[in-house]
Amino acid sequence: MTAPYRTDLPQLGNKLFLTDSGLETWLCFTKGIELPEFAAFPLLDHYNGRALLDEYLQPHIKIALRNGHGFLLETNTWRANADWGTKLGYNAEALDRINRDAVQSLRALRSRIETADSPMPISGNIGPRGDGYSPENLMNPDESARYHAVQIESLAAAGADLVTTLTMTHSGEAAGIALAARSANIPCVISFTTEIDGRLPSGETLREAILAVDEISGGYPAYYMINCAHPDHFTSALEEGAEWMTRLRGVRANASRMSHEELDNSETLDDGDPDELGRLYASLRARFPNFTVLGGCCGTDHRHVEAICLACR
Repeated sequence: MTAPYRTDLPQLGNKLFLTDSGLETWLCFTKGIELPEFAAFPLLDHYNGRALLDEYLQPHIKIALRNGHGFLLETNTWRANADWGTKLGYNAEALDRINRDAVQSLRALRSRIETADSPMPISGNIGPRGDGYSPENLMNPDESARYHAVQIESLAAAGADLVTTLTMTHSGEAAGIALAARSANIPCVISFTTEIDGRLPSGETLREAILAVDEISGGYPAYYMINCAHPDHFTSALEEGAEWMTRLRGVRANASRMSHEELDNSETLDDGDPDELGRLYASLRARFPNFTVLGGCCGTDHRHVEAICLACR
């Protein structure tokens, strides 16, 4: 299956690339959709679900096209691994089908809308084996590589240009994903989440986690990102002029300043202030111009992405 950007990721240059935002929170709080296990991938098995996914994605894409930015098309497969799939009634065969289908749907979409000014790499999205906020078991790299290889191979075979793991809570699992991606010969991106003190849920600093993954994988990740935390939570962990900071290229922040525990227990959506979030991104970009992949996470939607786009233009 042809993957046109697999050997030349366009987001590694200076061009700004936008991403989508908080799909699952948009579905739950804005559209009132019940998502068992917080999983969006089963929507691909229903016509109405596919229509909802399109309704969510189209405004984000239009912002990128209107402003001449690239756009990272991310599959909705964050929960489509063995543990979460089993809870949702998906066996190995069904998970392989759904991961491939997610990529192929985006390939069809890209063929209709991509322009020379707005390249659109397709990223196969991978989530943590366990909880994205509080890991119950810290996986070692070898165990993680064996576990995540199955999903990575499905996404790669379907023609994804890269795989991105969001909301990584510790370096061991992240390093295993990098090893599995290397074996599958597909670029990978590692995105860590942080608590309000700027550290990963495992207690590692961002610097420690990035250096650990690079050491174990031979520097395989194309770049690193931060997601699912408010900028106020992680800005203090960033070091201007530090060599490890050149490995960070993307941010998908929350608009809410709530902690992970508070977000987990909230029955209402805290969508923050889109314009304020845009200004915070612009401040980050002023300090770290290598941050070229920008989008949102929990509680955000296309309004936040547009505010980020305009503030960073």
